[in-house]
Amino acid sequence: MSAKGDANLGTTPVREGFAFDEGKLDRWLREHVADYAGPLSVTQFKGGQSNPTYRLDTPGRAYVLRRKPSGPILKGAHAVEREAKVLTGLEQAGFPVAHVHALCTDDSVIGTWFYVMELVEGRIIWDATIPDVSNAERAALFDAMNAAIAQLHMVDYEAVGLGDYGRPGNYFERQIARWSSQYLDDADAGRDPHMDRLIAWLPDNIPPGDETAIAHGDFRIDNMIFHPTQPRVLAVLDWELSTLGHPGADFAYHAMMYRMPPHIVAGLKGADLAALGIPGEQEYLAAYCRRTGRAAMPGYDFYIAFNFFRLAAIFHGIKGRVIRGTASSAQARERVQVFPELATLAWQQALVAGA
Repeated sequence: MSAKGDANLGTTPVREGFAFDEGKLDRWLREHVADYAGPLSVTQFKGGQSNPTYRLDTPGRAYVLRRKPSGPILKGAHAVEREAKVLTGLEQAGFPVAHVHALCTDDSVIGTWFYVMELVEGRIIWDATIPDVSNAERAALFDAMNAAIAQLHMVDYEAVGLGDYGRPGNYFERQIARWSSQYLDDADAGRDPHMDRLIAWLPDNIPPGDETAIAHGDFRIDNMIFHPTQPRVLAVLDWELSTLGHPGADFAYHAMMYRMPPHIVAGLKGADLAALGIPGEQEYLAAYCRRTGRAAMPGYDFYIAFNFFRLAAIFHGIKGRVIRGTASSAQARERVQVFPELATLAWQQALVAGA
């Protein structure tokens, strides 16, 4: 387990500023969650930068609660109701997600909207090199991730009630505008010259072609729960950034791990892939293309550059929340120290895409 994994693993007593009336929650759970029975014990998960996440324990079972953060919230951010909606739809499609028990849109219960879902037990892998397993198992785990994201992009979103989950078409134009605006509007977090260059470069370099699928938006190895002993994904977590989007962009975000330094987020840059039994980036891309019926993925390097920019914009938003005192993770302040490095990497990827 990496130091980062240790820091994010498990729960802690509810941190100062994130507590709520547990008695009110207990009464709401009795009314809205089938078979719920207290007494209730609440702890807070250490990981997560955005929506505060809690473990709810009772004598009979455990649950997970995700809520909006308190304090000022940027428009469209922290939409827990959207998370609950996509989880419900994907469960109908047979995609591996946690079951949602109930959604609360009444601020008077704990102060913000929230939803309660099942607690899925299994392995969370924080290090993309997946230490302490055999090469064969490591390769199988990578294949399981590849199969999971391909399965997601093949879901008929209309058939599972997600036809209105986003706007089909013009994904890159809309996303670049969204994250550019969020970056520019957050004066507290300041400006970065590489981000300013990207905001000018990206709209003029969008590749031709468009398609739509359910896009997770943060499909990383540490946002999945794997079976305790088998190379199988039991649940994909953290759907806050999901929407109807371009599947190539969503896959490229996932494959960004190949170019990502591991100290920023779970990345493989610098790792000896052949010695570890991990497929190379082009081999991994080819496996996804086979699973989704594609001959190739034109524009892939642009998709990578866009995703580095987008992740940098997300870190910039975390920086703003740290400054305002509303960041939900104990590690948020440490994480935002790498924002300038991430913005630099984003611009370097743009130079690769434009070459």
